[in-house]
Amino acid sequence: MDATAEDTLRRALSEKQSAIDAQGSAVRALKDSKADQSQIDAAVDALNALKLDKSSIEKKLQAAVTGGSPSDGSLGREAFRHAVGNTLERRLFYIPSFKIYRGVAGLYDYGPPGCSVKSNVLSFWRQHFVLEENMLEVDCPCVTPEAVLKASGHVDKFTDLMVKDDYGNCYRADHLLKDFCNEKLQKDLTITAEKSKELKHVLAMLDDFSSEQLGAKIKEYGITAPDTKNPLSDPYPFNLMFQTSIGPSGLIRGYMRPETAQGIFVNFKDLYYYNGNKLPFAAAQIGQAFRNEISPRQGLLRVREFTLAEIEHFVDPEDKSHPKYPEVENLEFLMFPREEQMSGQSAKVIRLGDAVSKGIVNNETLGYFIGRVYLFLTRLGIDKERLRFRQHLANEMAHYAADCWDAEIECSYGWIECVGIADRSAYDLRAHTENSKVALVASEKFAEPKEVEKLVITPVKKELGLAFKADQRNIVEALEAMKEKEAIEMKSSLESKGEVEFFVCTLGKTMTIKKNMVSISKEKRKEHQRVFTPSVIEPSFGIGRIIYCLFEHCFYTRPSKAGDEQLNVFRFPPLVAPIKCTVFPLVQNKKYEEVATAISRSLTAAKISHKIDVTGTSIGKRYARTDELGVPFAITVDSTTSVTVRERDSKDQIRVNVEELAAVMRLVTEGQSTWADVWSRFPHHSAGSTEESDDRC
Repeated sequence: MDATAEDTLRRALSEKQSAIDAQGSAVRALKDSKADQSQIDAAVDALNALKLDKSSIEKKLQAAVTGGSPSDGSLGREAFRHAVGNTLERRLFYIPSFKIYRGVAGLYDYGPPGCSVKSNVLSFWRQHFVLEENMLEVDCPCVTPEAVLKASGHVDKFTDLMVKDDYGNCYRADHLLKDFCNEKLQKDLTITAEKSKELKHVLAMLDDFSSEQLGAKIKEYGITAPDTKNPLSDPYPFNLMFQTSIGPSGLIRGYMRPETAQGIFVNFKDLYYYNGNKLPFAAAQIGQAFRNEISPRQGLLRVREFTLAEIEHFVDPEDKSHPKYPEVENLEFLMFPREEQMSGQSAKVIRLGDAVSKGIVNNETLGYFIGRVYLFLTRLGIDKERLRFRQHLANEMAHYAADCWDAEIECSYGWIECVGIADRSAYDLRAHTENSKVALVASEKFAEPKEVEKLVITPVKKELGLAFKADQRNIVEALEAMKEKEAIEMKSSLESKGEVEFFVCTLGKTMTIKKNMVSISKEKRKEHQRVFTPSVIEPSFGIGRIIYCLFEHCFYTRPSKAGDEQLNVFRFPPLVAPIKCTVFPLVQNKKYEEVATAISRSLTAAKISHKIDVTGTSIGKRYARTDELGVPFAITVDSTTSVTVRERDSKDQIRVNVEELAAVMRLVTEGQSTWADVWSRFPHHSAGSTEESDDRC
């Protein structure tokens, strides 16, 4: 239900409560005045009717804010989350790590079906991105020397805001505020529509809050420590990297990498040479990353070790077109541009080509990757109605970034950022060039020498240091990262006024820049080549988050044949299903078991993952067990020459000769044919009453 409908229900509830209060007063007045009993009875009936109306509105409002519907019997968010989580752990998709030692928060093990889903997701990622775009895949160490992460800014800036209570318990400040707002919105039906709007605005702007603003909101709402209910400290930054030492001396400081990208950036020079000194090109990496989360929670959504799949697409900053952009420009999907967020509107369906042409998305290459990410996620099985691309607000972005979008997937925890797609400009390569003294640049040779006019921005570091001291570095970086138009405007203001107000995003404040602090000029010179630092378009995929959202989007329940219980099903597409098919002899029979074993060999030869079950359990129970694992197809051996193939979600069955079974299974599991295709080609089979009569696990 949208915000407008929810606000309407809240207003209706408030009005109904006022009517109840007024009617209650009327009933008391009639009783006090010794009115006729028939009048009192009529007034009481009217009061009860109002209370029934209020109860109905409360149920509708509760359903609206928790994601369930009072009329369709669907689970609320928390009940749904519990059902999914219980099934995932019971069927060993994933479990807490080291649990016999009571485990450590934020660490999880993938079990056999979870490993298979993850492997299938990563395999498709390589196919969809690395192979399709002819990317250069690398594999870099997890342990990273401090110098690398000092240059990238992680040592100084990779922080979250933390608060403590009197006992030293630590909490992430923005999560406490987020939880408070969500709790109020979902469970306190008495708050007004105006208060609801205020809380939703806080949620929308949460990532934009400074430590002071965050602390002020925590105090304003009276938020205390969840465990002890004690007061909380003011928020302060906590660095999220795991520190270590490299070598026995302990003198070389290092960190477990918080992202995989830096390994690609520092190898740019060699990768550029490997690619024939040509742009654009992309490098990709799949690997583990580590973040010492303050308060890990929400299962796979916030953990301390996780898998990232990252792409760094290097491009000429003066030409961010993409030859394959026309392939995605007609895609339409939910987008949440910055302007809509600031004005309190909702995400809306936008044609990607329109977003790029109108400048909502900064450039074609960024737009191309947004489109490719959309196709990747929906092919995996993510519901397109619960997928949106949200543009970062201005203060969320680093000063050097040209544009940033997050692919957010809605699950029982709300909208979760799963993929970040950013135009990082040339910041990373410039930072490593400056700190390593190795030029990470590209070049374009001219057929004939060209006379070029270049805008040169030269911060006067001595004057900036005297004026701003510790802030000097941030101001220098911001000045050097200025776009040409911005620099020309600054030059004009400095010449006319002698000073100019300059906002530094990384400091979150405006500085007064004087004429003696920066030199901005245009110079003409003849050049045989153009040497430049490439820009980087970076799609970064949180694989664990994507997988968890996929689990929720694919989970549903259906009644058993007897109708006395709900059976759990994962509707994984064959592309990502942990097991592609199962093989069941209908009954324990030596001939049937021999046929099942032969089928298993043919499926193995065709590289189709499968499971064979020759137990005497009823076929209905075996179907139910494999449905709960998300197996899309079940092969039942009920003769020596042909078998039935059952599709998980429709439960429809076809009959296929044993000789052609492996080929048919390969077509449908690899996506070369759909179930509808094979349904139209093969004889249909009606399950006998004995076959699925007992489908309870």
